[in-house]
Amino acid sequence: MSNEMTLFGKPSNSALALLSGIEDSLTNTLAGGGSGGGNKRISIEGGAFREFVGGKEVRVSEERSMKIILINAAPVSRMFFEGTYVKGSKTKPTCWSSDTQTPDKAVPEEQRQAKFCKDCKQHIKGSGQGDTRACRFQQRIAVALDGELRKEAVYQITLPSTSVFGDAEGKKMPLQAYGRHLKAYNTPAISIVTEMRFDIDSATPKLVFSPVRALEEDELAVAVKLQSHPDTTKAITMNVSQMDGVIPAPKLFEPAPAPAPKAEAKAAPKAAKVEVEEVEEPIKVTKRAAPAVEEKSELSDIVGDWDD
Repeated sequence: MSNEMTLFGKPSNSALALLSGIEDSLTNTLAGGGSGGGNKRISIEGGAFREFVGGKEVRVSEERSMKIILINAAPVSRMFFEGTYVKGSKTKPTCWSSDTQTPDKAVPEEQRQAKFCKDCKQHIKGSGQGDTRACRFQQRIAVALDGELRKEAVYQITLPSTSVFGDAEGKKMPLQAYGRHLKAYNTPAISIVTEMRFDIDSATPKLVFSPVRALEEDELAVAVKLQSHPDTTKAITMNVSQMDGVIPAPKLFEPAPAPAPKAEAKAAPKAAKVEVEEVEEPIKVTKRAAPAVEEKSELSDIVGDWDD
């Protein structure tokens, strides 16, 4: 990693010393490269930030944005749940993949939908609701809350594909576009405060990201320490046998029953229509020239670019 951060100007020597001891795989992962459930998590269900501790909802924010410090991130993964989703239910997925290429070894043989994800019928558009795919992309990130960093509390956030993939639209940057933005400025994601905000133009909950400020040196020391904390590891590790709030009761995702032979099947009640925004899996990323760093070396200039 280079010894300079350019998004918010050059850091002090002590800040450089802190960052020199880590490999900046976090920013690379956010940008879509590399490979890679905590007790606390933040959900964006219903278009609101919902804080859960031990599987119980303890706080709901009415704000449209939240300031966080990105501590670590898992690579993009995918999950398939068989049947129709029942709101509020929690159950293990039928099939899942940590690398989006092949089902994990922990997936029971009889539940595997295909040998390779690219050949899977659940990967075809239209296999899910509307024109979506039944097997959905997602990414888990571990974050700390701005203003609460010294509490050393790490939260897990699972982002849907719409919050991960896609190009920047003005000030709206999905996670991978945001990661590429930070790389262009040679700025480690862990060294700054990030704002995540709901995109009000999206039909489904979708977050966009933007930089706010550089961390103070004492804050940076805590953030770097948290990157190797056990809670951070748990937050970004896919372990469906220990999913927060999962209960073993069957049929939370109920597949449609097969009709009895030679008998008229009764019409099943229609499920409520759910609008789902589909995002294509990125195949290629067009590299853009890095912004002119010397013109944006001051914090006031960088933050000013993001003010409405």
